[in-house]
Formats: sequence, structure tokens, C-alpha cells
Amino acid sequence: MQENWKKSFLFSALYAAFIFGGRHLMNKRAKFELRKPLVLWSLSLAVFSIFGAVRTGAYMLYILMTKGLKQSVCDQSFYIGPVSKFWAYAFVLSKAPELGDTIFIILRKQKLIFLHWYHHITVLLYSWYSYKDMVAGGGWFMTMNYGVHAVMYSYYALRAAGFRVSRKFAMFITLSQITQMLIGCVINYLVFSWMQQGQCHSHVQNIIWSSLMYLSYFVLFCHFFFEAYIGKTRKERKVD
Repeated sequence: MQENWKKSFLFSALYAAFIFGGRHLMNKRAKFELRKPLVLWSLSLAVFSIFGAVRTGAYMLYILMTKGLKQSVCDQSFYIGPVSKFWAYAFVLSKAPELGDTIFIILRKQKLIFLHWYHHITVLLYSWYSYKDMVAGGGWFMTMNYGVHAVMYSYYALRAAGFRVSRKFAMFITLSQITQMLIGCVINYLVFSWMQQGQCHSHVQNIIWSSLMYLSYFVLFCHFFFEAYIGKTRKERKVD
């Protein structure tokens, strides 16, 4: 992975080409239902994310409780530990197949928002870019993402299977994503501060890219939350 991280640019380019090409091809075609494949897809990613969240979460909690916050952020053992290294590697690899989420959106002719494909591309690029250097903070970033995805893909699987899920569940997921971005910014600040003291392995360029990424996600997810839940609720009240 360390030697092949630049291939993430190829995956991203192919993904972008598929988005625009796929939407053009589907423009005059009837949508596909794909309910059963979508259930299996979402369920598979949910199970993967749940296992990832449990395994990385247990490791991070152990480091946090026994060695403290600074060690949990700066310690690179997350990348080389007997269990955590597998889930770190699996996390980075998973960002390529996760692009498949968009295939269902395009083939089912659903609305494809900027946040969706921007998030997929930038996470793929940043994850592969950061993993090659095993930068500090990775354990926090991966564990949080595993946790949010465990809930998110479980929700998608239930919806695809036809279950009626409370709107509050969707709101909770988006709020969790917003919280994840805020924590990500805090971790970046801590990494930068402790890096100046020679206690955290990272570099300024990585911290800048990571901070810009998290800040952009924060703005986009907040905008999505307002549009999808707050603004929509106000419109419904006006109609009533």
C-alpha cells in the first residue's frame, strides 16, 4: 500500500468518469430496482464496519485508558499491532469498493448530491496518502469512521429491505458525522501541537490537507442537515 498509494488517483478518475458517463447513459433508460443487491451490499458493509469498530475501538480504548490521550493520538502502534494493523489496512482498502455506493444511486436514478461523491473521492485519496506515512491520529480517524459507518450502513440495509426506520435515526447519523468532523479537527490540532514537541509523527502538509478536508465535510454535512431536516420540517409546517 505504501508503494501504491498513487493508484488512488486512478480509482478516483475512473469513479468520476463513471459518475458522469453513467448518469448520461441512464438519462433515457428506465431505472433499475436492485433492492436485493442493495440490501446485500449495505449489509455486507455494515457487518464489516461493525467488526472494524469493535476491534479498533477496543484497541483505542485500551491505549486511552492505560497510556492517556497523547499516546492514543501519537502512538503509531495502531498501524503495526497484531490486530489493529489488519483493521487499519482493511479500512484503507475498503475506501475503493465503497465507491460502489454510487453505482446503486446512478442505476436507480436517485438524486446524487455533491457531498456524496466529493466525500468518497477525498476520503479515498486522503486515506491512502496518509497510510503510507503512518501519521499520528490515524487510530482516531479510522475508529470514528468505522463506528459511524457501522450505524449508517445498518440504516441503509434496513431501508433497502423495506423496514420503516424513524427519521430521527437518519438525523442521529448525520449529527454523528458532524461530530466526527469536529473531533477530527481537534485531533489535527493536537497532532500539530505535539508534533512541535517532537512527540507526534506527522508533517504539516498532511495536517493541512486533513484539516481542510474535515472543515469542508463539517460545512457540507451541516448544510445537508439543515436542508434535509430543519428546512424540510419548516416547509412541511407551512404546508400544514
